[in-house]
Amino acid sequence: MTRATWVLAATTVVGVALGIYLYLENRSLTEQLAEARNAKPAPAATAKTAPLAGDAWTRAARTAPATTGAGPTPTLPAPKEETRLERRQRGRQEMMAMLGRLDGETEEEYRNRVMPLIAAGLIVPRARADEMRKEAEAKAGVTPEQSKKLDAAFDKVYADALDYTNKAVADGLLSPYEPSVAGMLEYAGGLGGMLNEANGQIGQILSSQQMKAMSQSGFEWGLYLGTKAPWEQLRPPPPPK
Repeated sequence: MTRATWVLAATTVVGVALGIYLYLENRSLTEQLAEARNAKPAPAATAKTAPLAGDAWTRAARTAPATTGAGPTPTLPAPKEETRLERRQRGRQEMMAMLGRLDGETEEEYRNRVMPLIAAGLIVPRARADEMRKEAEAKAGVTPEQSKKLDAAFDKVYADALDYTNKAVADGLLSPYEPSVAGMLEYAGGLGGMLNEANGQIGQILSSQQMKAMSQSGFEWGLYLGTKAPWEQLRPPPPPK
């Protein structure tokens, strides 16, 4: 299992949060595009106006400009255009509102609000991971007994990954309030020992020929474990300081 694969697998849950942030950023750009389109001047009317009926006094009254009293006609202030940094800051605040603890929010309330979002975001990736594993195991001749032994071995891997992630969140290494690329990379690197241990356990269950066959099929155990870990069971982050 290469280190690049390991880093990608370890940051799967971070990818869910990043996907939410990119969705908010894209939504902001879409809103700006819609505003720009709406701001375009309307095309001039080409239809001919029917002549006004009535005498000269009636026609003059109908064509006279409407008055609204003394002073100029009131207008709304021009909308302020956001800079890229302002849009990014607004997107970060929206992400904090989604993934961070709200004011006075309990841990149970946080779980009920956020964890279904994480679980929903992993439904499709997990289904694809299961299908890829099934196909790769068939090509490698993995028996049902071997597959069950692998699942049992992965239970400890998942538990260790959750414990490590919970500690990283509690220590501020991973934070929804102050996202840090350096913190994410440090977190990903710290999980290397766990995946190395998982790789050793896989090697005790599968033969080298089976592992090679699964690898040649395009299957990666690191990506599989990173997707299938029960991230929705993570503890809520501490309240913002």
